[in-house]
Amino acid sequence: MQIDLPTPVLAGLSPAQFMRKHWQKKPLLVRQAFAGIQPPASFKQLAALAARDDVESRLVTAFGDDWKLKHGPITRLPAMIKPGWTLLVQGLDQHLAEARALLDQFRFAPDARLDDLMLSVASDGGGVGPHFDSYDVFLIQLAGQRRWRIGAQRDAVLRDDVPLKIIANFKPEQEFVLEAGDMLYLPPRWAHDGVAVGPGCMTGSVGFRASTADGLAADLLPRLFDEIDATGKLYADPRQEAVTEPARVPTALLDFARRAVEAAVQRPQALERALGEALTEPKANVWFEPGEPLPPGQGAALDRRSRMLYDTAHIFLNGESFRAGGRDAALMRSLADKRRLSAGEVERLSAQARELLDQWTEDGWVQPQAA
Repeated sequence: MQIDLPTPVLAGLSPAQFMRKHWQKKPLLVRQAFAGIQPPASFKQLAALAARDDVESRLVTAFGDDWKLKHGPITRLPAMIKPGWTLLVQGLDQHLAEARALLDQFRFAPDARLDDLMLSVASDGGGVGPHFDSYDVFLIQLAGQRRWRIGAQRDAVLRDDVPLKIIANFKPEQEFVLEAGDMLYLPPRWAHDGVAVGPGCMTGSVGFRASTADGLAADLLPRLFDEIDATGKLYADPRQEAVTEPARVPTALLDFARRAVEAAVQRPQALERALGEALTEPKANVWFEPGEPLPPGQGAALDRRSRMLYDTAHIFLNGESFRAGGRDAALMRSLADKRRLSAGEVERLSAQARELLDQWTEDGWVQPQAA
């Protein structure tokens, strides 16, 4: 991706300019960001996906002020002529190549932050109520019209009488009606309310990961300890005196535990390995179809469900880490950045790296690519 070239997707800004001026700072409305866009899925396809138990979906209805939320599988939908309902299908990029291609348009932000593409389809008046997200979001109008009201609200109070996080004191500052091909970018915690104007409204939502410090620590700590040698130094207390409070935790034992945790974090490459594995761990509902070793003379492409990252010493793929260096590392990093290797690049891999690539194709993580 040419990050210094202007693009209509970002209203004539280059990705570099957008990241400096708007990312996590202020909204951006882009008229005809995707002129002539076709939805990556039809309503029939979305309905079929929502009925599957391996797809995350929700049905939101607001008939009058009676808000209801139903989690999938969803086997029956209201008629499109009935106003006030919305179907949301999460992670569409995991299921359809067209959705993955649309998500890839936003890889000017780090893959470690990019999450997924959600599609919503709504009848007239359908929406999920005024709310805010804790992450950046690009809202792409794919079909029909949707009216958006937004505001930089800092005093939001949530309603306690509905099953969704709806803002009770919503104070919109701007209003836009988006047509097919238009897009609206919102930074984290910008209050917004989108309501379908007419039936058949379809909106794509490109979301990003935003881990809390506590949540990230909870994910990393088990990974930091899973390779520790159990035959390490034992706690000893040869100077322990007799006690009158036997239930009190000894200060020396607490200090020993603190040093043990600090040592685990400071092991060379331990935190880097744990972070890369955590960031590429597939979601619980993601599965891969087993394949065959990569045929000779063919290139390779990451499966649309695969998450691949790297740092200075590792390659990370779907929750696993691999040490890499030299030409193999350069080629594997290219696979992560471009999500494919040509047949010529595959031939340049060492025998060990080629064997690893074969294992990935057998696991379904990588797919053969025609030369």
